[in-house]
Amino acid sequence: MSDYYKKFEATCKKITKQNAILLNDFRVWLIAKGLGKETVGRHVGNAGFYIDHYLLYADAIPAAGGAKEIAGFLGAWFIRKALWANKSSIRANAASLKKFYTFMVERGETDPEDLAILQQAIEEEMDEWLSELRRFDSLADASF
Repeated sequence: MSDYYKKFEATCKKITKQNAILLNDFRVWLIAKGLGKETVGRHVGNAGFYIDHYLLYADAIPAAGGAKEIAGFLGAWFIRKALWANKSSIRANAASLKKFYTFMVERGETDPEDLAILQQAIEEEMDEWLSELRRFDSLADASF
């Protein structure tokens, strides 16, 4: 195992531990906002998948720096890697990540400009992401 990979693994492990704390605090924040148990669980699960899987997939990106990565996630990676990817799950993940990064801004861990970039990407690119999902699904259907 190369030194680079060992360092990458150690960094990811450290980030994952930090993410566990963030996700717990996010859960508490959502409950304080009056959301129901199921809704809280869905938002925490979606945010956790994003910060623990996507942001650590090819690079070790801490959650605080991940708001600007949403287009690559919802427009490509999620569609190809999550077997449950569909129109509803893409929209649900977008909503969860808006809430998560609003929470991160309130904590002072993410720049408000990064949240604005995330929100703008969701607003402007959602139709494109859903079109990519349809293209991917039609190619998958054609291969069977």
